[in-house]
Amino acid sequence: MPKKVAAIVTEYRRGSHADVIIGNLLEGYAPDRKTRPDLELVSLYTDQLPNTDMSRDLAKRHRFKICTTISEALTLGTDKLAVEGVLSIGEHGNYPHNEKGQHLYPRRRFFEEICKVFDKTGRSVPVFNDKHLAPTWDDARWMYDRARKLMVPFLAGSSVPTAWRSPKLILPKESRLSGAIQLGYGPIEAYGFHALEGLQCMVERRQGGATGVAAATFHDGKSMWDAIDKHSWAMPLVEAAIAQFPDRSPDDIRKATARAKDAGLFEVEYRDGLRAFVVMANGWVKKGSEGAFLFAARIDGEAKPAACQFKLQNGPPYSHFAELTKAIESLIRTGHAPYPVERTLLATGVLDAAMTSRFKKGARMPTPHLDVRYRATEWGPATTP
Repeated sequence: MPKKVAAIVTEYRRGSHADVIIGNLLEGYAPDRKTRPDLELVSLYTDQLPNTDMSRDLAKRHRFKICTTISEALTLGTDKLAVEGVLSIGEHGNYPHNEKGQHLYPRRRFFEEICKVFDKTGRSVPVFNDKHLAPTWDDARWMYDRARKLMVPFLAGSSVPTAWRSPKLILPKESRLSGAIQLGYGPIEAYGFHALEGLQCMVERRQGGATGVAAATFHDGKSMWDAIDKHSWAMPLVEAAIAQFPDRSPDDIRKATARAKDAGLFEVEYRDGLRAFVVMANGWVKKGSEGAFLFAARIDGEAKPAACQFKLQNGPPYSHFAELTKAIESLIRTGHAPYPVERTLLATGVLDAAMTSRFKKGARMPTPHLDVRYRATEWGPATTP
């Protein structure tokens, strides 16, 4: 029997994260819809209802319940927990930004309401939280700690780590890394998180595993490339990453990003001494470009950098979200997260520190609170494009 799930979403319109994830449950896995997850959507809570809402028509077609509260979605109006898993999708919708430019999606509020039901009923079920845990570190850490206290099987994160890789690169466990580069594009916070998780799903496999982050700094304009040029290994890795992107040359990336108002660089100093850069190459890569998330790392003893692109389908039906949905299915079916939520916790903290650095005009932000340690699992990327 399929596992019954509730979905808590900010809004449900065409192309929203609610659509590209839940659509796999309702219609079958994209792109061919020939197979479907062993999950049944039984209830949906929508926090906002735009004119382009799809949820009410879908509820009639697929016979799931539209609920007016999060509690009702989880209990179906009873005094007991009535579902076996929860999807919390706090992405898209009309929500404010704070002074740092962080989009204040209600992910903590959603999780608080979910946990109130768990606490009241005395039972917890697996929860998936879409993208970073929350805009701010304090909220993200609260969610992580609350999940542990209630023994919630918890999974979160981006669609990038589970996307197809070309070539299919999985770094050997216990690799000795001496530098890493991730290229991304798009809105600094929203897509910067995608780039950070792409980076983190790779470097977490290094010798000693993930040991946390000591500091993060945001650079823009000329300082982006000044930071890169301080390290002899960095530009060769940028070039190795770009080589995975057809019809693009490293020759114009400096000029293009210097002209772009929203280009930037995250400098990440890991606690074990590894340094990495996330280049948000706006102006050089345009939103919607396939293969725009590019990775390269220097492995000690290897003659050439290890490099790949994370391949996304940047148009309907956004098939790479099917691969993320398979991870969600595994979480709910087994009761165990297929990869550590600590990956997302750490990436969330780095993003928050980078956004703070950006707000403070490029100040280096020490992050003693990001003492997040974990080991990578063997759940890897999609096997076929």
